[in-house]
Amino acid sequence: MSAPHRLDRGHTDDLMSFLAASPTPYHAVANAAERLEKAGFRQVSETDAWEGSSGGKYVLRGGAIIAWYVPEGAAPHTPYRIVGAHTDSPNLRVKPLPDSGAHGWRQVAVEIYGGPLMNSWLDRDLGLAGRLTLRDGSTRLVNVDRPLLRVPQLAIHLDRAVSSDGLKLDKQRHLQPIWGLGDDVRDGDLIAFLEDELGLGAGEVTGWDLMTHSVEAPAYLGRDKELLAGPRMDNLLSVHAGVAALAAVSSTEPPYIPVLAAFDHEENGSQSDTGADGPLLGGVLERSVFARGGSYEDRARAFAGTVCLSSDTGHAVHPNYAERHDPTHHPRVNGGPILKVNVNNRYATDGSGRAVWAAACEKAGVPFQSFVSNNSMPCGTTIGPITAARHGIKTVDIGVAILSMHSVRELCGADDPYLLANALAAFLEG
Repeated sequence: MSAPHRLDRGHTDDLMSFLAASPTPYHAVANAAERLEKAGFRQVSETDAWEGSSGGKYVLRGGAIIAWYVPEGAAPHTPYRIVGAHTDSPNLRVKPLPDSGAHGWRQVAVEIYGGPLMNSWLDRDLGLAGRLTLRDGSTRLVNVDRPLLRVPQLAIHLDRAVSSDGLKLDKQRHLQPIWGLGDDVRDGDLIAFLEDELGLGAGEVTGWDLMTHSVEAPAYLGRDKELLAGPRMDNLLSVHAGVAALAAVSSTEPPYIPVLAAFDHEENGSQSDTGADGPLLGGVLERSVFARGGSYEDRARAFAGTVCLSSDTGHAVHPNYAERHDPTHHPRVNGGPILKVNVNNRYATDGSGRAVWAAACEKAGVPFQSFVSNNSMPCGTTIGPITAARHGIKTVDIGVAILSMHSVRELCGADDPYLLANALAAFLEG
């Protein structure tokens, strides 16, 4: 039997590199910025006065990035076309007093971030990455991308009930990783280790935002390599596609102002200065209007004509749990991106938003599927409803269907990231 037809995998190959190089939101936005810089975008500071010139610009704040392209001659009231996504993923994050241990084992104290599938973090070789804040107020990214920590599972001989009753994990007691041996736990050891990794002097680091990640590289999977397995697809897959789409349309002088808004903290409610429920996006869009000589009336006109695609991963039908899905909506991997609908506004899509998405997919020659939750099960949510309510702009929820969402290692179709990026580019072009 011959192998099935496959789309060009250059985009997916690049996604794999992006995932591997982005173990934290801080690394993700730095890598996104680097790609945009190559496309001619330039960083602007929030503390500087902005001028209204055309071209590509971006703002970095923590683990969030807002990037936009102003076409030549764009009026102050020109509407925006926004791709929204998020940079964070569920994981284990280091506590303020990280040095711990017991019974001859040295451990790192961690807190649970978001809603991870906790069993997927067991018996994994874990690295450590994040942002360090130095005594002078500057920050440095750190990435120890080698086996450093491990959360060991209890042997079945000491937990015979696991076979019949299932695995039960206490978040406080059972998920603290080990990273060495010794009875003399010393405060400051972990940070001193990281200072040494970066060649910093002792005591230079005074603040940290650190998290663990699996060091296993993304990989194609299956007989015909139709699948992609890797970390943090929820939701760096969408961030990567959004960057590619924005860079592509910046050379076309579109009739709208295309925007990428990649937020942090979606996995725990989006309520932060870098989250979708914060003022970052609205502030950037308003300042862009005013920098081009616009008034509040221009701002209102621009927002009234704006559309946002909230791009986040969704659920592909699971072959072993098909009854958990809606019986008439079974999204398949490599079937194209999904349109998410929930009449209780857990997703922001309505009929007019569907028409916008359908037009973009038709223009791109990309098939799409529809997703709704089983009525008997609660529905997740995204930055979509938050964006719509906070800014009063039409928002549509879409994404790529995956399996193992919130696992340390997720699974998608190898063609779907490319299809998503093409649909996003068609949407941004208008």
